[in-house]
Amino acid sequence: MPFQLPLCQVVPLPDDQVSLQIDGIEKARWHFDAKYPRPFFYPILGPSGETLTRMGHPGAQNHDHHRSVWWAHAKVDGEDYWSENGGTQIRQLMWLAYADSNAEAMIATRAAWINKAGQPVLEQEMVASVRPGPQDEWFLEVQSTFTPKKPQVTLEQSNFGLFAVRVAAGVAEFWGDGKLTSSEGGEREPAIFGQSAAWMDYSGAVGVRRNGKRVAVTEGITYFDHEANLSYPSHWHVREDGWMGASVCRHEPVVIKEEKPLRVRYLLHIHRHGINAAVANRLADLFNRSPGFAVIKGKRKHHQFEVMREPEGR
Repeated sequence: MPFQLPLCQVVPLPDDQVSLQIDGIEKARWHFDAKYPRPFFYPILGPSGETLTRMGHPGAQNHDHHRSVWWAHAKVDGEDYWSENGGTQIRQLMWLAYADSNAEAMIATRAAWINKAGQPVLEQEMVASVRPGPQDEWFLEVQSTFTPKKPQVTLEQSNFGLFAVRVAAGVAEFWGDGKLTSSEGGEREPAIFGQSAAWMDYSGAVGVRRNGKRVAVTEGITYFDHEANLSYPSHWHVREDGWMGASVCRHEPVVIKEEKPLRVRYLLHIHRHGINAAVANRLADLFNRSPGFAVIKGKRKHHQFEVMREPEGR
């Protein structure tokens, strides 16, 4: 039988970038060059092939730390890992495993959260998976495990962190024709900000070329919290200017102990049209029942580490 390329592939690129592809088409790219204060995903390409996220704020230079889709937190043991003015860094130390398959493409990485004194305070093991959906829709699933490099580390009370999404200007409520919608039926920032929800959606306009003209179509990102997360259902920090994030520590700090790492899981559904709440609720249920990821020492030839789904029911 002739060799067949996997449908979903990880393609490492120069300059510390990794392309995540479905059927040979890039859907997202992971950037981890040390010239940036932290790693991030950009672009996040919608079914039309146009990006649904952006780098930075459309109208405020002091939000350049909003890098598309990224991990960060505002107060970790009193230091700022959110803005890019705190003297801290999040550095990818190594990639652990890349895995291609027809079902999904997975990357596993290890990063250090480094304080102003240059000392690592947290180790972050991340797994990211890209898998196909119908009609060129797709999913980005992420899982991160945070382990202190000392007896304990405190994520202090804050709206900011851990996993954030900055949408493209056309998708935003203020800059485009976008709309925020929550799993609880709320619409737009005033009704949603600070409220708890199982998922949050941001959908709006992206430009595509049809018959030689650029026209607007609606696409969006649904961001799912996982019921196993400590803060589920999280209270959400959302803004009409184009960003959304599940707040892990909105009302109280979280203490992570060396013997009990913190694991969080999130899912992004990159979809056509506006939000379909029935579809989102079904996907939320499937996500909550799905196994997470495991990274193990390699058992197969030529594999230093391997990344895989955990056994069902774990």
